[in-house]
Amino acid sequence: MHPLILDDVRGAQKMLSGVSRLTPMEGSRYLSRLVGAPVHLKCENLQRTGSFKLRGAYVRIAGLRPEERAAGVVAASAGNHAQGVALASSLLGVRSTVFMPVGAPLPKVAATRDYGAEVRLHGHVVDETLAAAEEYAHNTGAVFIHPFDHPDIIAGQGTVGLEILEQCPEVRTIVVGVGGGGLAAGIGVAVKSLRPDVRVVGVQAAGAAAYPPSMKAGRPVALESPQTMADGIKVGRPGDVTFPLVEEFVDEIRTVSEDALSSALLLCLERAKLVVEPAGASTVAALLAQPEAFRGPVVAVLSGGNVDPLLMQRILRHGMAAAGRYLSLRLRLTDRPGALANLLGVLSVVDANVLDVGHVRTDPRLGLTEVEVELHLETKGPEHCAEVAAALREAGYTVMA
Repeated sequence: MHPLILDDVRGAQKMLSGVSRLTPMEGSRYLSRLVGAPVHLKCENLQRTGSFKLRGAYVRIAGLRPEERAAGVVAASAGNHAQGVALASSLLGVRSTVFMPVGAPLPKVAATRDYGAEVRLHGHVVDETLAAAEEYAHNTGAVFIHPFDHPDIIAGQGTVGLEILEQCPEVRTIVVGVGGGGLAAGIGVAVKSLRPDVRVVGVQAAGAAAYPPSMKAGRPVALESPQTMADGIKVGRPGDVTFPLVEEFVDEIRTVSEDALSSALLLCLERAKLVVEPAGASTVAALLAQPEAFRGPVVAVLSGGNVDPLLMQRILRHGMAAAGRYLSLRLRLTDRPGALANLLGVLSVVDANVLDVGHVRTDPRLGLTEVEVELHLETKGPEHCAEVAAALREAGYTVMA
């Protein structure tokens, strides 16, 4: 495989003309105030299929020889890559088969089918799904389309970097999420070849950060059990092709917590009015975690917006808790008529919104006339949480967090 150069990325950009969208660049006043310099969001969540993955998939499949196209393509993915391969194949008239884990979110499975792929559900973890796709490729002659570790894939993703330089020529820092490294490697090659002064910062979820130990070792190192809500960057081992490119062209890899990812997703929704998946919000999470570390103007890449509604519901609640806007507490009441009404009256006075109330009457630790109440409240922030707890204690309740 040949090393990737700027001309490869420029060639991919020509190939993608009329196929991929020139996604918008949106300014963020909130993040700009936080960082102390202009911050722009590169909205790949508004790309066709909802992520940047179409770019690389199309370039890879378009570059196949006629006999390879005739054999069809196969991929393994829980979401974004699946949809990118499915649409790219349909646009190019190539038959595609996509293996997805048995527990893949139903909206992603349905979308992949709608884009024209034959979907096969296999395995409960991505490694099992990947093995099934590779076995299918071996048995049928279909071309396996890797999600990140191929020069054509990386060149396609690198077109995001060319667009950033065109849309924001004054940029000084680009922040990009990193899983296997295809997007970061492509952006790094494109940007550093034209503007070596621009700093490229990669972001990984702390529970799935394979690049820091790999860079320390000087070779790709596999994580034993990567864990994060951000499926789009939940990759246990850097690619053999992507690793040296990320090592050369990405200036720094930072990590972010699950709380930071949740808060970033909530911020994108509330302040920017953008639906972003956790992996896509990783760049915003890095800015929130340490805004002073980024020299502006900054461009943060929102890599995708394909988030399952049920996961979104859980993440938003987690994000509200992380931001101090969601309070859970337990307290004991005398089990008599009107006790709960009195409690709710106290909460009403301090303007706390009750989301859920649970009762426990059968715990042996409770007295004969006692009931334990679990409250889930929506608040206005950390100070309001303290105010609510103080009001309950002042009213005579024993509060247990």
